[in-house]
Amino acid sequence: MDISERGYGPDHTTAFGFSIHHVQLAVPAGSEDECRRFYVDVLGLVEVQKPPMLSGGDGLWVRGDGVELHLGFEIDFRAARRAHPGIRVRGLDGLARRLTEHGIEVRADDTFPGHRRFYVDDPFGNRLEFIERDEPDHISW
Repeated sequence: MDISERGYGPDHTTAFGFSIHHVQLAVPAGSEDECRRFYVDVLGLVEVQKPPMLSGGDGLWVRGDGVELHLGFEIDFRAARRAHPGIRVRGLDGLARRLTEHGIEVRADDTFPGHRRFYVDDPFGNRLEFIERDEPDHISW
């Protein structure tokens, strides 16, 4: 097996130019308002309109910088406690402070070489990872 020694970053290319368009997260039915409070009001993502052919469905879509999340209703909802999106950010400490100010538990993790990161749960228990390239100052929140 050929394992790249180039590390992480934009220098990994493939014949097909893979990138993520969006990540779908399941949320409980009827939770649009709670989704908006967390994903729009707290995280600062922007709610976007679904295409007309999909607008009759449930949930909502949010977007910001290079990330798009589709929050869809699931009747027998179970939170994703292990599976999660890893969302790159600039200003990890500021985001951690903002989340903490809103009463959201920030769980630091310094086990990824060259990166700083933390985990939070959305209001429904879905795990989210926020990650940033390491800088001289280590995790300070």
